[in-house]
Amino acid sequence: MKNITIKGAREHNLKDISVTIPRDQLVVVTGLSGSGKSTLAFDTLYAEGQRRYVESLSSYARQFLGLMNKPDVDAIEGLSPAISIEQKSTSKNPRSTVGTVTEIYDYMRLLYARIGIPYCPEHNLPIIGQSPERIAERIEEECTGQITILAPLVRKKKGTYQQLFKDLNREGFARVRVNGEITRTDDEISLERYKMHDIDLVIDRLDVSEHSRLVEACEQAAARSEGLIIVSCEDGSDRVYSSKMACPVCGITFEELQPRMFSFNSPFGACPECKGLGFRMDFDPDLIIPDKEKSIAEGAIATYRNFLDGYRSQFV
Repeated sequence: MKNITIKGAREHNLKDISVTIPRDQLVVVTGLSGSGKSTLAFDTLYAEGQRRYVESLSSYARQFLGLMNKPDVDAIEGLSPAISIEQKSTSKNPRSTVGTVTEIYDYMRLLYARIGIPYCPEHNLPIIGQSPERIAERIEEECTGQITILAPLVRKKKGTYQQLFKDLNREGFARVRVNGEITRTDDEISLERYKMHDIDLVIDRLDVSEHSRLVEACEQAAARSEGLIIVSCEDGSDRVYSSKMACPVCGITFEELQPRMFSFNSPFGACPECKGLGFRMDFDPDLIIPDKEKSIAEGAIATYRNFLDGYRSQFV
């Protein structure tokens, strides 16, 4: 249903009115004082939505909630369970919101933490950690023929990296990919010190059908490169996978989503400007010095205007 339809509402001062309200939209009920706004919203719509919800509960649960009277109305169609905040229950606490007052705030944080998927802010890619086994399965689905498994060691950094090549050769790794070119670790590799370089360690070259060998290569690549795995396919394209919560392109890492990240009372989720309050206090120069033509002695500072005797006058 797209609408909530009320027929023949006669609760309190309502005069047998019928009205159609669109669902899933922000609707404002406005009018003169005493025209029946609250009666329609609270005593009719909310009361019937709450009554229907309670009726759907088990008889055991209903015994603790008591009976709820049906509003004086012929019919209401398209109504869902309702939540209301009465006008009298206002709070001056800046941390009180609709979510906290209705006690759904904690459930919303839990929901976002469990079903949410973080995205890299730079590349707009989903951040999903996967096991080496699952990465191997994805490679088998997306690639064919001979592939090369690589572990990215250096990304867009300056240096010659002579010691890195020597260490890799000593560990038994025969090949690396330097700036897109495969070369042996025992060859003379000359890199310009002040230019950016990419260095990937060649873990294995194999057929994509060799599942156990592929899983082992993925595990080894992830261990060498903090979870990132590069697969070079036969067509020359590269596919990047991550076993951690990290962007496969830039490598930025993320924590696993937690409810505390969605809390405005926590520094992990709070706005750094307002600290989760929704506003920040600041000075208004026009209020402090309303008349800029006056001197301090003449009362230019509004807060000191009537206090220039005694103690404060010593500082003027």
